[in-house]
Amino acid sequence: MPNGKSMADVAYDIMLTKKRAIQFNKLWEEVSKICKVSNDNIAQFYSDLSLDSRFASLKENKWDLTERRKYDESHIDISAIEL
Repeated sequence: MPNGKSMADVAYDIMLTKKRAIQFNKLWEEVSKICKVSNDNIAQFYSDLSLDSRFASLKENKWDLTERRKYDESHIDISAIEL
């Protein structure tokens, strides 16, 4: 990894340069080139983004930084989930 950064850290750096949300596949292309990893790592990358609070998963498989989103857009109301 470049400078010892994780794929999520590289994605965060990329997203800081973007003005809006980005398709997951486009973000993966950029991250995989910079980190020099194969498509075998795509599932790990998706999991990393999902678990990292800096990122917000949006509709149509787009991702953005949580800090640029309203609370309602980046958080799920878990009270509606039935156990």
